[in-house]
Amino acid sequence: MLRIVHDRDEAEAELRRIGDRYRDDYVLHACATVREVLASVRRNGDRALLHYTASVDRVTLSPSELRVTGSELDAAYQQVNKDLLDAIELASSQIEAFHRQRVPSSWVQFKDLDVVLGKRYQPVENAGIYVPGGGDAAFRGSANRTTWGMPSYPSRVLMNAIPAKVAGVGRVIVATPPGLDKKINPAVLVAAQSAGIQEVYRVSGAAAIGAFAYGTETIPPVDVIAGTGNTYVTLAKKLVSPIVGIDCLTGPGELLIIADRLADPFHVAADLLAQAERDPMASAILLTPDFSLAQQVTAEVDRQLNVHCRCLLTEKAIAHYGLVVVVESSSEAAELANAFAPQNLMLQVADPWSFLEEIRHAGSIFLGYSSPIALGDYLAGPNHNLPTNGAARYASSRGVETYLKHSNIIHYSPEALKKVADAIELLAQAEGFPYHADSVRLRTEGQRDKYDI
Repeated sequence: MLRIVHDRDEAEAELRRIGDRYRDDYVLHACATVREVLASVRRNGDRALLHYTASVDRVTLSPSELRVTGSELDAAYQQVNKDLLDAIELASSQIEAFHRQRVPSSWVQFKDLDVVLGKRYQPVENAGIYVPGGGDAAFRGSANRTTWGMPSYPSRVLMNAIPAKVAGVGRVIVATPPGLDKKINPAVLVAAQSAGIQEVYRVSGAAAIGAFAYGTETIPPVDVIAGTGNTYVTLAKKLVSPIVGIDCLTGPGELLIIADRLADPFHVAADLLAQAERDPMASAILLTPDFSLAQQVTAEVDRQLNVHCRCLLTEKAIAHYGLVVVVESSSEAAELANAFAPQNLMLQVADPWSFLEEIRHAGSIFLGYSSPIALGDYLAGPNHNLPTNGAARYASSRGVETYLKHSNIIHYSPEALKKVADAIELLAQAEGFPYHADSVRLRTEGQRDKYDI
């Protein structure tokens, strides 16, 4: 059941506790396991992938079965009903349209005829997308998988692969856990093809991240790894980040709702549960100045918890990381929200655009009573890979920029170099780098005596 808190100090303490939930001994223990997995993949390649697929996913594969075949990709379209196909295509078009607006253009600036400065943007050559399975969030590989495990997520394919294709990445590959029957959710295969991807591999967790980073006999190494997963996936991305680009490091999902007395308690409860059902460590928080709404929402959360089959997992998230805070004012709500810096923030208030001016830190912001979090998760267009654990204070959502690198363009004519030569020499000497000074003076003064042999 959702707790209702009235006291400001207690509310701040609870928000800190929830924000720190990803920094416990479990994560430290997982780190040692992840290091072992990565080292094994680096040493043993495909053999390690097959070992972890058997031990973690309980699926025995041969090397030739790691990659999904062309016939399996073709057959996926026959296994997905038309309505879902149409929904995938609609989501694809929405996501692509949004990200095409974010592609930066290379530019050059002619300060005068003798100086040219600029930026040149280019995509990375290849990228790896990790798509978690339904069990990745909590009990991957456990007995619970057969009773509650859900198919892997086509939305994760679209959200990560489409920006890569828009950026111009030449080769994009996907890794995702196989089912107990060795098959991949056909909706995931359709989504991959909708995003222009033809390479899909049956590999899960930290082993998949290791394959992306180091390469194996079957899976090529990539330049950038994108996609989210469980703790092991996140730690693996962190550990390989010195040698490969990563999109971001994310923890369990977060939703913070600020709602006024006009908000519908049924809708607020549904939004909180929509966040909680993704992960037993997900946080679902409501801030409201209206005590009556707080009571109605807690009662409605209890009622709606009895409706769906993922009740036990959702109950765990609500019990441990769910919270309702009754605040004194909207300003107090904004202060608490900014301190928490949530992954997702909903402003279910009468004038959300005015309230928006008070918000400084959030990954995605949903404005008004009719903008549920599901819009951002599936179809609106912006990427749902967002900073968590307070990282919204300094980080942003991911997109095409994840797959782009830029080079500085610098051109000085001999005349332009002469104008700045003295300043460069002074700065170089001040930092103790005489060869820097020489590299300029030899061009502008032609003094080579000290280097004559």
